[in-house]
Amino acid sequence: MSQDLAPHQRLNSDQIADIRLASSLMTGAKRRAFQGEMALKYCKGSARLSETVFGWKRQTVALGLAEKRSGLTCVGAQSFLSGSKRWEEQQPSAAETLRQLAEAHAQQDPTFESTIAYTRLTAGEAIIQLRAQGFRSDQLPAPSTMAEILNRMGYRLRKIVKAKPKKNCPKPTPSLTISK
Repeated sequence: MSQDLAPHQRLNSDQIADIRLASSLMTGAKRRAFQGEMALKYCKGSARLSETVFGWKRQTVALGLAEKRSGLTCVGAQSFLSGSKRWEEQQPSAAETLRQLAEAHAQQDPTFESTIAYTRLTAGEAIIQLRAQGFRSDQLPAPSTMAEILNRMGYRLRKIVKAKPKKNCPKPTPSLTISK
């Protein structure tokens, strides 16, 4: 008798709730793959029937079935297209001028142990010099953001220290008097 029933009719409400819970704990391609598998197993590969039985969006199930059929996983553009662009991308001419300013004030690490360039140019001074070169205030970021931009460009805002030669002998320390 139970073999005459459709596969989704063999599931009781607890099993359906468990499958829904399992699906809700997954995201992205894993969720679509799971929903596609369940649609094939219990709903004869029908996205509309899966929507009725499990309460899933039929477009998501259809995409999961298509991914399974083709072997290709669809990747969304949400993370690529969301958020605001960086200042360097919004103001490329100002960014290039800033790079030239920072390069003019840059010095290599005195120990030559890293490729980081240190600059004497502070974020506030960079903003002042960019204004002097004709950039409007609304094109320029705040000083804290300017410091981050200079760091992203590879310039570290630190005081320039001259390389000091190492001493041959350690600094003498006064010896302790021992009481007798």
